[in-house]
Amino acid sequence: MTATVPEHGLEAGDVRHAADRHAADRHDTAERLLRSSAELSFDPATQVDWETPLNTDDHGMSPEWSSLYGTAYWAELSEEKRTELTRHEAASVASTGIWFEMILQQLVLRDFYAKDPTDPSFQWALTEIADECRHSIMFARGSAKLGAPAYVPKRSTVALGRFCAATWRGEAAYASILVAEEVLDVMQRDWMRDERVAPFVRTISNIHVVEESRHMKFAREETKENLRGAGPVRRRWQALAVAMAAYFIVTSMWNEQVYANVGLDTRRALREAAGNEHHKALLRSSCAGLMEFLGSCGLLTRPALYFYRRANLI
Repeated sequence: MTATVPEHGLEAGDVRHAADRHAADRHDTAERLLRSSAELSFDPATQVDWETPLNTDDHGMSPEWSSLYGTAYWAELSEEKRTELTRHEAASVASTGIWFEMILQQLVLRDFYAKDPTDPSFQWALTEIADECRHSIMFARGSAKLGAPAYVPKRSTVALGRFCAATWRGEAAYASILVAEEVLDVMQRDWMRDERVAPFVRTISNIHVVEESRHMKFAREETKENLRGAGPVRRRWQALAVAMAAYFIVTSMWNEQVYANVGLDTRRALREAAGNEHHKALLRSSCAGLMEFLGSCGLLTRPALYFYRRANLI
């Protein structure tokens, strides 16, 4: 007579087996990231040329990434004014990066607070925080060398960021991290290969692209990990939270003060930037892979799509 195993026992066994396999995969991913970090990391303090004076003929970003590129206003600008504008825009993007990296560090620290320090995931989290500290200093020094002021996001956005840093957790935290990093990654891959861009900006971009590739891998894994077993209500709420974060991050990257600081007509610049289809297309293309990932996680709900469209990410 063949013994019959209760159905619920099989299900429980399957769940335990899947959980064990998933934990092993997560462990292996963290160990690979730690090895990669040990083998290929940079020290911006010594590996970026901070000493050579800025060449004002150099752009701060690839001109095609300027918010005004392709507009009638851009066509009227002298080459000198175009390079000055891109240097201020690059500094604005960097300032937004610093602001969000400070939120990111708080989110990761809160997530791993009092967890097992022998776990490679815990050690990788601290490694990522150390990377972000170096990146923020690198961006700050880069902005200063570009001759630009600090472009802090609007006060309301800063307050919202402080609230999110104190309250968000799980998939909302990691998917939001992913949004910021993916957009910067595509942007900076263009800049680091562009000989029109200041050499030190190209070096900064290369360092950030290499090291953030590991951060994005971790953020994707943590997003999927935190969504395991999430119900439809939680998934819909988190989808909206991530989309709202994406909106505020991306719309803060090009601070409206850059136009006044380079001597442009701010009202006209804002109007033409808002209607710049070339710039919108670049943003959408930079997020194609991200949107595919969010869709696979069930995070592209109708309310979420509203914010992604407003930010020109889809």
